[in-house]
Amino acid sequence: MTALTPQRMTPSEALVETLAANGVTEVFGIVGSAYMDALDIFPAAGIRFIPVAHEQGAAHMADGYARASGRHGVCIAQNGPGITNFVTAIAAAYWAHSPVVFITPETGSMTMGLGGFQETEQLPIFSKITKYQGHVNNPKRMAEIAGRCFDRAMLEMGPCQLNIPRDYFYGDIQATIQPPMRIGRGAGDPAALDEAASLLAAAKFPVILAGGGVIMAGGTADAVRLAELLQAPVCNSYLHNDSFPASHPLWCGPLGYQGSKAAMNLIAQADVVLALGTRLGPFGTLPQYGMDYWPANAKIIQVDADPRVLGLVKPISVGINGDARAAAAALIERLAGRDLACIANAAERSARIASAKSAWEQELTEWTHERDPFSLEVAKDSKHMHPRQMLRELEKAMPKHAMVSTDIGNICSVSNSYLRFDEPRSMFAAMSFGNCGYAFPVICGARVACPDRPAIAYVGDGAWGISLNELLTCAREKIGVTVVVFNNGQWGAEKKNHVDFYSRRFQAVNLTNPSWARVAQAFGCEGVTVDRLQDVGPALRASVAAQSQGKCTVIEMMVTQELGDPFRRDALSKPVRYLGKYKAYT
Repeated sequence: MTALTPQRMTPSEALVETLAANGVTEVFGIVGSAYMDALDIFPAAGIRFIPVAHEQGAAHMADGYARASGRHGVCIAQNGPGITNFVTAIAAAYWAHSPVVFITPETGSMTMGLGGFQETEQLPIFSKITKYQGHVNNPKRMAEIAGRCFDRAMLEMGPCQLNIPRDYFYGDIQATIQPPMRIGRGAGDPAALDEAASLLAAAKFPVILAGGGVIMAGGTADAVRLAELLQAPVCNSYLHNDSFPASHPLWCGPLGYQGSKAAMNLIAQADVVLALGTRLGPFGTLPQYGMDYWPANAKIIQVDADPRVLGLVKPISVGINGDARAAAAALIERLAGRDLACIANAAERSARIASAKSAWEQELTEWTHERDPFSLEVAKDSKHMHPRQMLRELEKAMPKHAMVSTDIGNICSVSNSYLRFDEPRSMFAAMSFGNCGYAFPVICGARVACPDRPAIAYVGDGAWGISLNELLTCAREKIGVTVVVFNNGQWGAEKKNHVDFYSRRFQAVNLTNPSWARVAQAFGCEGVTVDRLQDVGPALRASVAAQSQGKCTVIEMMVTQELGDPFRRDALSKPVRYLGKYKAYT
């Protein structure tokens, strides 16, 4: 039902009708008395409630649902401790620009401030990690404020909080259920677009950096058309490996930590960079592999839907506040038929692109062991698989149309070099929030949103301990996903810091793990342990085949303790100790 005139209903009905009007068909959460009156009518409205093991998992699943589908992801929980458990996942959704609506029932309006059971102020907690906070201050405003949360989540592309005192679900009101409001975004200021087109027309070595904004705008085809017009190499922004099709000859791979040397070598030669739908986050342009590749003298054209990020991180020549898809189309229109300086040397540039990509692929193939002394030492007597060789086998066996989520950590970060996609909305990472325990629940939400696409999570054994409880959710709800757990018995990213900066004085980085395959089986899921490279591909393919039967499979990859480049070389330095008792450690 979508009514444009007031009708008699309860506030719970007003909330649920607003969900239905916004196309909500799934809600993630843990059952609670605070919102039970609304929950009771979910089935009648065609809304499936998916109960999870932990509220953080619910919000991560809503995030994954939103990122995979481009629609709202919705979660709800009990007031107080249930709601505070949302915080980490909502922060991750904020930095991923996910339109998550998280509904936060609150202590009753007449007891707030009295220190009652499960009471806390729920608005301040989320104030810095939401795009909009709607507080229902009267039951009669339930539909109005709920609808605004859904509208703002899409308008501003980020999580919105709907805070409802628990006694406001009840009553007798007149309410109007408004249809969703969707506002199109334009290409940007015409003068800025003209200036950008002039820079691109005069460029001899233009490079496009395709970011998350291309994905959110549905602008992949337009980015391809623009790249082909300019014959410009295209790099993916950090952790957006799905922003440009990897099978395209102009694709060069991702920048940033553990990214593509081909992309870095090529962007270093640019005289004009078109940053299309990216905020140019600082972590995504840091030096890598000893290369300070960002072109210091290049003209930078930055296109972003958020005007606040234009020129924020990198000095720019032209800033365009616009939709990535619309801006790309507007630039194509302005460049069509013009004399383009870059066409004169297009053949030479094409050869450079092919050469750089070929050299990088060859290096990846031959990169069978890390080269630092520690890694060589620990791998010498190990019978386990080298992480890079294992990742290469996963890449070879990756099914078409697959969605992959990656957790934070050493091997998950190294996988950035091996993940290639031809479709948008295929890669989901924790972005700049970088929280552990992210990948598994996110891929569950993505699978619920897109049940016909293979769904795979990459998780380190440390992060796995944070999120494995959602195996219960997969088994109960028949959510078919594959979890690849990298078992090397360590918090690898932090251990690398101990190796490089603290003379191997290891503190709290070594793990003693059970058999994660057997743990999965005990949870009612499938579990398999892989210790040979030739078994990696078959295990992945078998697990993907089982997804259609609603089976969740944990593939426990036994890998060496070799370590890739440090995660935060920019943030650490050799320690100095001044107190006498610490002299032995200097």
